[in-house]
Amino acid sequence: MTGAAAAANAAASLALASSSLTRHRSAARLLLLCRTGNPRPTARQSRTADTILRGPSPLFHRPLVLARSPDLPAPRWRLFCNRTLSADAVACEKPAAEAGKRIREFRKRLRIVDVKGGPDEGMDRLGQALAIRGWVRTCRVQSSVTFIELNDGSCLSNLQCVMNIDAEGYDQVESGAVTTGASVLVEGIVVSSQGSKQKVELKVARLVTIGKSDPLTYPIQKKRATREFLRTIAHLRPRTNTFGAVTRVRNTLAYATHKFFQENGFVWISSPIITASDCEGAGEQFCVTTLIPNTREGTDCLVNTIPTSKDGKIDWSQMIEPELAFADLNDDMACATAYLQYVVKYILENCKEDMDFFNTWIEKGIINRLNDVVEKDFVQLTYSDAVELLLGAKKKFEFPVKWGLDLQSEHERYITEVAFAGRPVIIRDYPKEIKAFYMRQNDDGKTVAAMDLLVPRVGELIGGSQREERLEYLGSRLEELNLNKDSYWWYLDLRRFGSVPHAGFGLGFERLVQFATGIENIRDAIPFPRAPGSADF
Repeated sequence: MTGAAAAANAAASLALASSSLTRHRSAARLLLLCRTGNPRPTARQSRTADTILRGPSPLFHRPLVLARSPDLPAPRWRLFCNRTLSADAVACEKPAAEAGKRIREFRKRLRIVDVKGGPDEGMDRLGQALAIRGWVRTCRVQSSVTFIELNDGSCLSNLQCVMNIDAEGYDQVESGAVTTGASVLVEGIVVSSQGSKQKVELKVARLVTIGKSDPLTYPIQKKRATREFLRTIAHLRPRTNTFGAVTRVRNTLAYATHKFFQENGFVWISSPIITASDCEGAGEQFCVTTLIPNTREGTDCLVNTIPTSKDGKIDWSQMIEPELAFADLNDDMACATAYLQYVVKYILENCKEDMDFFNTWIEKGIINRLNDVVEKDFVQLTYSDAVELLLGAKKKFEFPVKWGLDLQSEHERYITEVAFAGRPVIIRDYPKEIKAFYMRQNDDGKTVAAMDLLVPRVGELIGGSQREERLEYLGSRLEELNLNKDSYWWYLDLRRFGSVPHAGFGLGFERLVQFATGIENIRDAIPFPRAPGSADF
């Protein structure tokens, strides 16, 4: 084929691609497809180029193949666009002729953790052509090459993308569109990294800016930000190393929680989050009522529309009520122990990179502490023994220690951190006066079959009990506390019809995240923490 024929053929291909782009990609207008006189590529380079051009591309809905003469040096083509592509332009759009066809198959999208997270750290993907979407952490422009650090939230480490000036989309680097915080799509080949921080990197063949980010107003800069400041931008803080790691560990803990209970025969249900039963003294936190007529807004309700009793007091009988589970106290403690060891082991095995980060930057020694939870037996002692231990401690506590008083966080942390050198401790058989009415009374008449599981740094992590399954004992306890039996009719029915010994426990999930990550403030263990006067998100 002559040079003129090759040019004509290329022009025809360009016209085809250009018409396709302008018809279906109005957000990206093709300005120029220019030819540079670079020497013929090697056989490996040709295969790489064919892989990129002929492979699926989110920008082109058909392959762009440029014909060339075998007698002429291989031309190198550069594509320039006159504006940043929108997210819609990145998505592959179906022509109108295909309207009415079935919805495409959903496929899991490739993530950076899929590339770098394996045992070979990406070396098994050498030579593969990949497309990765993510957010720019840094962009370093040098004379002949540009280094772009990309992160998609799937893992702690970034993917280093190396881009030469002849790569498609390099004009977006030159225009300053590829800045920290911007979202981009990069396509390229996995190659061995020349640096020491990673084993592989991506040699970029094509880059598309999906969403711009103004570097002057983007709130997450390279300098270290305080936790207090990051709470004010809770919607963006998962992009930082610390909160990205906390988010992934939190997710893994939640997954491991469901996995543990599903594997052990439990059925998950959604229990009400609002109840009329003041079971454990939590009723002083806030009051929720349905007494305000629902035909008016709360701020437009007259006081005299709220129902009252004959003596003029609010008639609280018009509110709502609900409870759970199976096994005795020993089973309860065994389950709580097995659960905690399971989820801790799961994150140690499946969040290694994040846990190394916490061990280095958040709490030195946290991995050893968590390994102790998995490998060592838990300590068990009674409330009475715990009180004696605290009374004999050579430490002055802020809160008094006396039999009959509830243990405070400082007492719990002393027991597990000092007295038992960092091992989890279960304290059982608490005085019945400081525990809920539904906990099973022990034979001594003074204590109930309740337990608290204590861990270092946090104190109480799990609280549980064997429930009172004996109808007569439960009725007597309600009378003793001057609680209205009529309000607990459904609860009494559970003992009246086929009652069985049963138990259960409650877990403070945010405390578990604290314990597993070393994060000091519980607000940093919650994606969008709530505090008085703070509900912006």
